[in-house]
Amino acid sequence: MKKFTKILCCAVALMIILSSVLSASAITYNYDKKLESETVLLINMDTGIPVLEKNVDMIRFPASLTMIMTYIVVCENVDDIYNTRIEIRQEVLDPLLGTGSSMSGLDYKVGEKVTVVDLLNCLMVTSGSDAALVLADYVGGGDTQKFVDMMNEKAQELGCENTHFTNPHGLHDEDHYSTAYDLYKIATYALTLPLFSEISDTSTYYCEGDDYPLVTTNYMIDFNRGGDYYYTYAKGIKTGATEQAGRCIITSAIADGYAYMCICLGASYDTDYNGAMQDAKQLLRWALLNLELSRMLTTDTPVCEAEVNFTTSNKAILLYPAQTVNTILPKDYNAEDVKIVPDVEDAIDAPIKKGDIVGKATVYYQDEAVQTVDLVAGEDVSRSNFAYAMYMFKVVLTSWYFWVAFAVALVLVIVYISLVSNVKNSKKQRRVKKYRRM
Repeated sequence: MKKFTKILCCAVALMIILSSVLSASAITYNYDKKLESETVLLINMDTGIPVLEKNVDMIRFPASLTMIMTYIVVCENVDDIYNTRIEIRQEVLDPLLGTGSSMSGLDYKVGEKVTVVDLLNCLMVTSGSDAALVLADYVGGGDTQKFVDMMNEKAQELGCENTHFTNPHGLHDEDHYSTAYDLYKIATYALTLPLFSEISDTSTYYCEGDDYPLVTTNYMIDFNRGGDYYYTYAKGIKTGATEQAGRCIITSAIADGYAYMCICLGASYDTDYNGAMQDAKQLLRWALLNLELSRMLTTDTPVCEAEVNFTTSNKAILLYPAQTVNTILPKDYNAEDVKIVPDVEDAIDAPIKKGDIVGKATVYYQDEAVQTVDLVAGEDVSRSNFAYAMYMFKVVLTSWYFWVAFAVALVLVIVYISLVSNVKNSKKQRRVKKYRRM
């Protein structure tokens, strides 16, 4: 059953990712505020349409955003996260000594057994590197590198072509990297897993037996401690920061039937000011206030006409979108800024079945491609055998191959006739000579 759940989750996530990334293009709408983050991806989660991009293909160090993948691998390899307990061992925590890494207090629980669900909260709420190592050691059977290999295998499975992990916590390593789009794929998949949304959106959590809470590192979801970073519609997901990675965050917001994910990477690490959180808050607020889902094409509204070959009359058929096209546009957009440009052959060969894909149409907003959809035939068109035969006859007569072949054949016929004539003349001459001798 667990294996089936893993396959189903992966299939759902990949359908979400592929339907968005492959069919939509990003448009950076009129966002006029300065961005503190070096890399930004703002994407509508309902459609998968990106609405703002900045350096999204740049290789970045993900810092503790790494822990989203750690969560994924743990969740998919531990059958019962509530009742499975892991003993906290000092030798597992020792690699973190002197690193200055964020901890969740597991060094005070050495020798105790802690549930996996508590460790996952230590991982995601307080960004505990200690929890990451404990979980990786357990799932890897005492071999953290084996766990890291599982992380990289999962990244490949999710289509993350520019991601490589060397550890489960995100401490800096030159060979530990990702991109905004790969992190989007990872976070989107994680949101399909049990408890991920709940845990990643938790601001305060008490582990079993504790009288002191774990406190989130994500000020955007912490009403009591978040200050100016707090945003009432924010949901999770994960923060990260190292000197090399800068300040980073993956978060989301849901309001009025819309959901957006915002990934901000590489904001300045040199001050206490968190530019990544500030960017994310402003971008999510801007998107929710200024953008909306607009219906551009429907399956019952024709886009264009197309001529059809091999019919008894000059037949033309209407072409329709294969699916309804909705896209994210500014609420106050002008209709003249939107163009539908079909890409269809000048004429289509019969026979044609209703619903056959015969071309594509691209939706443009202010001359930038937003989305592409298949165009399908609106009716059946049969082929006229006579019209087709006449066409083939014309093709043959206008083909230089035909005339070359005809010329070669003509030459061969002439040569043949000449040879036959010579042979006959030769035989005739022999008969004449024989007669004279007699």
